Amino acid sequence: MTVLFARHALLPGGTARDVVIEMADGRFTAVTPDSDLPAGAEILPGVVLPGFANAHSHAFHRALRGRTHAGGGTFWTWRRAMYALASRLDPDTYLALARAVYAEMALAGITTVGEFHYLHHAAGGRRYADPNAMGRALQRAAADTGIRLTLLDTCYLAGGLHGRGHQPLDGVQRRFADSSVDAWAARVEDMANSPGFIVGAAVHSVRAVPRDDLPLVVAAAGERPLHVHLSEQPAENEAALSYYGRTPTALLDGAGALTPRTTVVHATHLDPADVATLGAARVTACLCPTTEQDLADGIGPARALADAGAVLSLGSDQNVVVDLIAEARALESGERLASRRRGRFHPRELLAAATAHASLGWPDAGAIAPGLRADLVCVRSDTVRTAGAAPDEILLVATAADIDTVYADGSPLVTGGRHRLGDVGASLTTAIGSLWEDL
Repeated sequence: MTVLFARHALLPGGTARDVVIEMADGRFTAVTPDSDLPAGAEILPGVVLPGFANAHSHAFHRALRGRTHAGGGTFWTWRRAMYALASRLDPDTYLALARAVYAEMALAGITTVGEFHYLHHAAGGRRYADPNAMGRALQRAAADTGIRLTLLDTCYLAGGLHGRGHQPLDGVQRRFADSSVDAWAARVEDMANSPGFIVGAAVHSVRAVPRDDLPLVVAAAGERPLHVHLSEQPAENEAALSYYGRTPTALLDGAGALTPRTTVVHATHLDPADVATLGAARVTACLCPTTEQDLADGIGPARALADAGAVLSLGSDQNVVVDLIAEARALESGERLASRRRGRFHPRELLAAATAHASLGWPDAGAIAPGLRADLVCVRSDTVRTAGAAPDEILLVATAADIDTVYADGSPLVTGGRHRLGDVGASLTTAIGSLWEDL
């Protein structure tokens, strides 16, 4: 048994002082506030929070950080750069990159990541000898870094959508696509859950999966978590309305894709009927504010979605920033800018969004309570950013750089701000540099 002591901890009932935290076999066994310091207990630094859940990641996008801003551009010019990067990866280089990215996530307090995985095949769409070679690279990378992974294996069938219908696959998109829903489902079935690893499912978008195929994906997904990009760009809405006469939300609803197991990602450009539909279905809406800022996507209706009944989660998406604290703060600041009112989300709501593990298939994580997975994040309260802050408002002032200690399933991943694998910056430099070295 491991015994820890926190001067301040954010528990399900609120902020607590002098908390004794006991862990065994990867679970919290006892959490006792207002206690004396036990002999031999490890004293945790700063304010102790539950582990964070990064509900939406594209690990390979991390290699684009700091390389897409010259000349301005748009979401669509950024996408061309992303396609160029995708064409350069293979299972070995993907493993090296993902291992470094997931270690960066651990440094940021992330104990579970949902990887929206669509980089499946070799150049030109050729199948690897193991059709899941790229997915297994991600599985190994997460295991090496100590964080849990939900692999959201993504169905991708078409090259896009415009007013005349779905476009054929083009260029690097062939790496993303399977020949049919059945082919995608067979490949997904070849991956098995294991400790720290869950196989989920995803619809890339209504642009990449035609309407008639959507119910087939839903049926094949079964009880798995099901995620989908939704209305990130107005162009997606315009194309769906032009060709199908329905919004993307309505298309998903008509296909039976909206259930409490579903997570809609971005959900930026919604009309009031869309919001009501998503809320009534009790979906999770995953907002990715730093990506939405970086790509100039817009500010999604987060408060309206929550008020309608949707659960909120957060994701780092393109990993232009790996910092769930920044995502939580941006959720509130975006609402402030859109509404010109403060306090749109209480700090406890921001913490709930940053720790929403259930949408990734881990309902037994996300809080410091007996019986749950023993995940902890210690945010220092004595840095130039956090000094003087009230513990229950730490998310409104801290950054990932203020995280000192991270436990996942009872094991220490980060101590004194350093990951157990060593110098993560050096690993990122090597992995990313190899992808651009001849350009």
